Amino acid sequence: MQPKGTRGLVVVSLLLLLVSPAAGLSAGFSLSFDEAAAKNRPVSKVITLLKDMLKQLEKEAEDDEEIYDKMACWCETNDKEKTKSIAEAEAHIEDLTTEIAELTAQSSQLNTEIKNEEKEVAKNQ
Repeated sequence: MQPKGTRGLVVVSLLLLLVSPAAGLSAGFSLSFDEAAAKNRPVSKVITLLKDMLKQLEKEAEDDEEIYDKMACWCETNDKEKTKSIAEAEAHIEDLTTEIAELTAQSSQLNTEIKNEEKEVAKNQ
């Protein structure tokens, strides 16, 4: 399987091979060559269009590769930062849960002491 952007390049390259003037010469044809007439032939126009398309596809492939590299770098960096942040937050949650349990126990103890002191004050009056 080919990478996503290269399939068009392969198709254009194959078409250029099929319609190039060298393909006609290898079949054993001998023709006289008139440059002005060759430029105006529909086949020549198609070849020119295909060459232009090939250049454009190559440029787009380079641009896509640049963007992919930037995104891959961003994803990797972002993943590391987020993983670290999540680990720190989970540790903080554990610390807070422990602190809540300690403060709840202390609150119960103080409430018990307050009730005992209130009973003692009521006894002494």
